[in-house]
Amino acid sequence: MRKPLRRNPGPTISRIGGALIVLAGIWGAGLFRYADAIPTEVSEPRQNTDAIVVLTGGTGRLDEGLRLLERGRARRLFVSGVYKGGDIRNLLEAYRRNPEDLDCCISIGHAEDTIGNASETRDWVRQNGIESVRLVTSAYHMPRSILEFENAMPDVIVFPHPVFPAHVKQEDWWAWPGTTGLIVGEYNKFLMAWLRHRLIGLL
Repeated sequence: MRKPLRRNPGPTISRIGGALIVLAGIWGAGLFRYADAIPTEVSEPRQNTDAIVVLTGGTGRLDEGLRLLERGRARRLFVSGVYKGGDIRNLLEAYRRNPEDLDCCISIGHAEDTIGNASETRDWVRQNGIESVRLVTSAYHMPRSILEFENAMPDVIVFPHPVFPAHVKQEDWWAWPGTTGLIVGEYNKFLMAWLRHRLIGLL
């Protein structure tokens, strides 16, 4: 009795390996393109808006938002990402600000991720008739934040206002392991967010 012929898996494995190499190349090229898209300065820093939106979770974000409010860049400040139970007065006191002067103009949220930041900010701007916001977050986080915000509220003008934490070495980022890991992680999250919005758009 003849033994059944077995397929040689070699060509299939080669094709899979080739496809993985191509995908890795596309991913790597996209990573460098993403890194180049991270802002290196604040564009239109003197442009006033209806509100300032601060996404908490990174160094210097809230302090910058309060500074912009004090300088009159907007009349309202929305702090998105403060956990439930956060108190504005305690928040301001922790940043050595005068609660009596500022707490009338500040609202806080409780989002736990960037998707939540965008959705709760969308609800807040609709309730308050806001048409333009200055978005304050870390520079490395800005591309994904803009993606989520523009999809959540396409009728609102969003001015990016990046903050530049000292520990993030944007220049020659590939030479700094900590910064490399941070940017790679943000890039992967950006890809997932972009894919999610593309799929939603097809439905």
